Amino acid sequence: MSTLNKDIETVAALKETYGSAWNAINPEYAARMRAQNKFKTGLDIAKYTAAIMRKDMERYDNDTSQYTQSLGCWHGFIGQQKMISIKKHFNSTDRRYLYLSGWMVAALRSEFGPLPDQSMHEKTSVASLIEELYTFLRQADARELGGLFREVDAARKAGDSAAEAAAQEQIDNHITHVVPIIADIDAGFGNAEATYLMAKQMIEAGACCIQIENQVSDEKQCGHQDGKVTVPHEDFLAKIRAVRYAFLELGVDDGVIVARTDSLGAGLTKQIAVTNKPGDLGDQYNSFLDCEEISPADMNNGDVILNRDGKLLRPKRLPSNLFQFRAGTGEDRCVLDCITSLQNGADLLWIETEKPHVGQIGNMVNRIREACPNAKLVYNNSPSFNWTLNFRQQVFDAMAEEGKDVSAYNRDDLMSVDYDETELAAIADEKIRTFQADAAREAGIFHHLITLPTYHTAALSTDNLAKEYFGDQGMLGYVAGVQRKEIRQGIACVKHQNMAGSDMGDDHKEYFAGEAALKAGGEDNTMNQF
Repeated sequence: MSTLNKDIETVAALKETYGSAWNAINPEYAARMRAQNKFKTGLDIAKYTAAIMRKDMERYDNDTSQYTQSLGCWHGFIGQQKMISIKKHFNSTDRRYLYLSGWMVAALRSEFGPLPDQSMHEKTSVASLIEELYTFLRQADARELGGLFREVDAARKAGDSAAEAAAQEQIDNHITHVVPIIADIDAGFGNAEATYLMAKQMIEAGACCIQIENQVSDEKQCGHQDGKVTVPHEDFLAKIRAVRYAFLELGVDDGVIVARTDSLGAGLTKQIAVTNKPGDLGDQYNSFLDCEEISPADMNNGDVILNRDGKLLRPKRLPSNLFQFRAGTGEDRCVLDCITSLQNGADLLWIETEKPHVGQIGNMVNRIREACPNAKLVYNNSPSFNWTLNFRQQVFDAMAEEGKDVSAYNRDDLMSVDYDETELAAIADEKIRTFQADAAREAGIFHHLITLPTYHTAALSTDNLAKEYFGDQGMLGYVAGVQRKEIRQGIACVKHQNMAGSDMGDDHKEYFAGEAALKAGGEDNTMNQF
């Protein structure tokens, strides 16, 4: 028996128990409403989606072609449309997630207005966006099921049992739009206790996966900007443990933690790590500091001095009171960050890089896997990279190394449209196309995401519409550039009243008021033109 039919029987039994006062309650309508609200709380969602991620991680371990993907979202509508589109084109949400970017929360969701990616936005705004995303995804489920229930009713009215059975089968095997969200908690917005409290909010809103980075909270910078400052390993591990305790407290026992290291591009630290003996984790962190050997006579007032192997070392301290790492140590620091994170509770890694290069990432992952054989990465396919220029330069360098003639190309000007139809450009585009599969196979990348795609698509489409609509094209700029394409591509939003819940509202009016219901979806509704 289907879940829907079980619920019909359950409500029918309740109706009988409560007697004539419930005469107007239709058990099938109540069961339909239950089906349209499968997830009652954010914790229901977190538990459901954590299981999905764990299954996908195991599947990737057995077959690296089974990597996962997501696109960043800054509004519930954007996330909803992404999943509706995925279901439309692929008839499945398998291995497709959502990503919640701290950058987009700061730039687009703060009450202060647009802010840089420096953890200055309100702490609660992240959890609020998670809740909003899942509200819209649950509404997508309700809307889709509502349409199927209408098909059942129409088939019954027409006496078409085959059509009724077909619609009922889709209801019984409905694929939810609810998928895992990888949620960015930045550097935890404070100490470990602050991290724990914020993680709880995010999990209660539905997050099954939390990404945390090893920067200093009050010095946090975007991963693709300069001036990043990291914390000693023990400080970072305390925050990883804080997130794990939050998951366990709330009963999401298989919640996923992504440990992000910004060490590759971070040349500064705010603290010298505590060390108790040579070779411990604090000593390893301090070993990367840019120091000069001195004698007691060289010491100045206020100097910080390290004693290592009987030598006195003075770390380079900047006017900002930050300490500097030695140049060229970024990769070694990244590898150490990743190994210690996995050995202390993290599930996945994130290495923020300065370019999308399979070889560079793969070299680090191979080193990490010497200590942690199942190490897997989440990787930012960032819009901060100039993908065209990066890959054309990679191809140029490979061709030059192979002894091929590259005299027709100017390496510093490879972004030029003049090269678009060349062999080099074609090879580079193919490498961009296969980057995710190649990196999943060769560099241990389990999940590929784009942090800010919908930010850029919204800007591009708005620019094109403004140019046409306010220019010579007038209304044709909207009709030809937007509406006509929506209709022909079957974009659900062309019926924007339906997307906003108009039809569901009509259904509920009928449930609640029967024949007295005043509905919006009659023959005069202009939505019928679509």
